[in-house]
Amino acid sequence: MKKSIILLTAGTLLAASPAFAAQYYVVQDSSTKKCTVVSEKPTTTTTTVVGDGTVYTTQEQATSAMSKVKVCSK
Repeated sequence: MKKSIILLTAGTLLAASPAFAAQYYVVQDSSTKKCTVVSEKPTTTTTTVVGDGTVYTTQEQATSAMSKVKVCSK
């Protein structure tokens, strides 16, 4: 009984793990036109996710991608 409860708990935690993963977005401020990397999806209308809307798992990936986004390289 205890073993099945432990296995069930472990399975639930593993299934929920992606929800706890870090997420990074390349965004552009509409007033300054400056691009930055943020760790939360923008909720304001002055900041927009740019590029193809990809969510990155590391800040390094997002920073690297930012240099390839056309509106950010101006």
